Amino acid sequence: MNFPRIGRLGAIAGCMFLVSACAETELLVHSAKELSGSANGSSVATTKGRYKVGRPYQIKGTWYYPAENFKYVETGISSWYGPKFHGRKTANGETYNMNDLTAAHRTLPLPSMVRVINLNNGRSLKLRINDRGPFARGRIIDVSRRAAQLLGFQRAGTAKVRVEIIADESQQLKLAALNGELPPREKITGQAVAKQSVQAQPLLGSSAPSSAGAKNTAPAPQKTAYLPPTINQTVETVSTPAVNRLFVQAGAFADFANASRVRTSLSQFGPSWVEKAKVGNRDFYRVRIGPLQTLDNADAVLARLITAGFPKAQIVVD
Repeated sequence: MNFPRIGRLGAIAGCMFLVSACAETELLVHSAKELSGSANGSSVATTKGRYKVGRPYQIKGTWYYPAENFKYVETGISSWYGPKFHGRKTANGETYNMNDLTAAHRTLPLPSMVRVINLNNGRSLKLRINDRGPFARGRIIDVSRRAAQLLGFQRAGTAKVRVEIIADESQQLKLAALNGELPPREKITGQAVAKQSVQAQPLLGSSAPSSAGAKNTAPAPQKTAYLPPTINQTVETVSTPAVNRLFVQAGAFADFANASRVRTSLSQFGPSWVEKAKVGNRDFYRVRIGPLQTLDNADAVLARLITAGFPKAQIVVD
């Protein structure tokens, strides 16, 4: 059958559109998973995941660069996800169960083990990263419904958190997955962490510019027997800073003059200032707006900064 010329052109244009959208569609797989379980968690299938880092991808104009980073630490805002995705495939092939202690992260390897601390109440819990997200700007991690319940922010919807990777357990998970020995999801549910002082640990997540794609220098994991974390949903309480203020950070610069120029241009969005921070042996100058009184205020300022040409702006807690 011969199609009219306009029909052939329309078909070609449609194919070009599909190709251009391929990269974004691939990483939005968690939003297009096939439903395979019930909403109460009673019939979710037991599935094994695979180890995955993934290629750089773009969502809504923002590029993300998955990488192994066994020194990752960041403070910011956590959200949670539950019934809408319950029973669907995660980014590394597991079946999402909102009653497990898991989470979604934009760039950490899948699976990884992280420690999440609610800076509002000091509750601390270990979670296993097995999915990609959140893709809402201003959020750094999306935890399961059960994790949000135990961390104490399910009703509020969001919380100020500190997220840090647990390097040894993350490397054990990697080794097990690569060897095809990763246990089913219910055997590697996170456990509570030991008591410790948050203040005694440096907050590195927002101190320096993004090093997307940089190779991590952590030693390769040794081939040893994998010992999955014990199932334990008891939450420990840790000490947290007395003040957790919200800021929107436009960027961090090695040159003070550049930072000062950016600060001047940001004065129209609110109180802006430059803060000096040392990362390793290098000095950086962080340009921030704030402190801001509410998360709604921070979200509004973040949206304005992105529109004004600061695509890497982010909400930080300090």
